[in-house]
Amino acid sequence: MRTTFMANEANIERKWLVVDAEGQTLGRLSSEVAAILRGKHKPTFTPHVDTGDYVIIINAEKIELTGKKLSDKIYYRHSHHPGGLKGRTAGEMREKYSETMLETTIKGMLPKGSLGRKMAKKLHVFRGAEHTHQAQKPEVYELRG
Repeated sequence: MRTTFMANEANIERKWLVVDAEGQTLGRLSSEVAAILRGKHKPTFTPHVDTGDYVIIINAEKIELTGKKLSDKIYYRHSHHPGGLKGRTAGEMREKYSETMLETTIKGMLPKGSLGRKMAKKLHVFRGAEHTHQAQKPEVYELRG
């Protein structure tokens, strides 16, 4: 009788991948990176276990947005005080806070709860072409499409 494979911490192999965001569309890049963080690209994917790889995103400030999203899309945050709702346009986020914009988008595509928070810790976003994870010997990952 065959048993279904169940991944656990003992038999998970993790890689470090580098993704270049230059010229990529925000949503398409985010959905593919979220799938990598989750481990859905591996044949050993198990929904209740963190089987994903580490992802380093470089050139975050060169991400593309289609249509009028730069002026119309607004990222909201709240200080949890009365009248504490603040918003920034996607254009302002891309200019000054491109790392936060990418992290927010990708974290929204991960599972909610402790498993999703664990997966989100494997994401590292950098503004320029340089990153601080050379010692991990990351492989370059080519996005589909």
